Amino acid sequence: MSIKKIAKAAGVSPATVSRILNNPNYHSAIPGLRDKIWKIAMEQNYTPNEAARSLKNGSAGKSEKTWYINVLMTRMDSSQSDPFFTELLHVVESEIHRQSCILSKVWYMPLFSDDRQCRREDLNQIIQKLYEETEDRHDGLIIIGKCSKEALGKWRDRYKSVVSINRNSTNYEVDEILCDGRKIAAMAVEYLISLGHQNIAYVGECRREARYRGYIETLQKHEMDIVHDYIIETKQTEAEGYEIMKNLLQSEDCPTAIYCANDITAVGMLKCLNKYKSRHYLPSIIASDDIEEAQFTKPMLTTVRLPRNEMGKFALFMLLDRMRGGHESVVKMELEGKLMIRSSCYPLESSSNSPAV
Repeated sequence: MSIKKIAKAAGVSPATVSRILNNPNYHSAIPGLRDKIWKIAMEQNYTPNEAARSLKNGSAGKSEKTWYINVLMTRMDSSQSDPFFTELLHVVESEIHRQSCILSKVWYMPLFSDDRQCRREDLNQIIQKLYEETEDRHDGLIIIGKCSKEALGKWRDRYKSVVSINRNSTNYEVDEILCDGRKIAAMAVEYLISLGHQNIAYVGECRREARYRGYIETLQKHEMDIVHDYIIETKQTEAEGYEIMKNLLQSEDCPTAIYCANDITAVGMLKCLNKYKSRHYLPSIIASDDIEEAQFTKPMLTTVRLPRNEMGKFALFMLLDRMRGGHESVVKMELEGKLMIRSSCYPLESSSNSPAV
């Protein structure tokens, strides 16, 4: 299928299709258009021009083989979007296209990030069913998000070439691009401490979660109390962030600062604060990811930026190198986060961070 045929099926111009396939940051005025175009492309086995010529002419030698790549999203499902992982997927999609590879499947399977659920399910049967869906178009797999160790081993049995993009290390189970969640959390909590805060909450996942460990270790490093009431476990959605802040506004014992494990939870908390406009409680809020929306919250969200463009690009480079036989040992590439100081955090002495008496 050509770009013109995709454009006709989607009801848009070929130029729009080209921009969406090639540019992960392109924003269409039509809601859902990007997903629609990539869905059509995968359903019709869209082949980038260079790869299509090789397949048509039978000229794809060992070094020119056209690679079929599948993507597994473990932290979101198709009806519930985490903007960070959506934006990261867009980078991977565009890089697959730029490298003249073929994206054949994208699976949204949050069960693979849940250790308990993985122990209850028949992983062999689930993975076998997904594998059969590819119809032999499965040269490599990119896993975006945390994956159960047991499930990871079973995926590795199916695919010789697997790359994980994650904030939680696989500990050399597979090749990985890592932005270490422990270091991300430490950077965020250290910033809150530098502003004078000692009553710092954590909002996010706790089980087998590097960001939670980073939060705990940073408090311990500064010999600060770990208050269990300030550790709030959540599935990290905007709606849950909103409800958590709503509960805090009614509490008599509130933290002066909050580290949210991801941006979208913090967005929900800020929206709640804006709706109720509480004068007696205005905590400093910091998160990690730096999704696009973080720059448009009120106040603008202070966060730790994860380099998603580099994470997506290097993941594909690493996958291609393994598929081509360039390396055999398991490789880990770690990228650094960057503190983005905006306006959602305040020095302790100048903020209204005490609950009403």
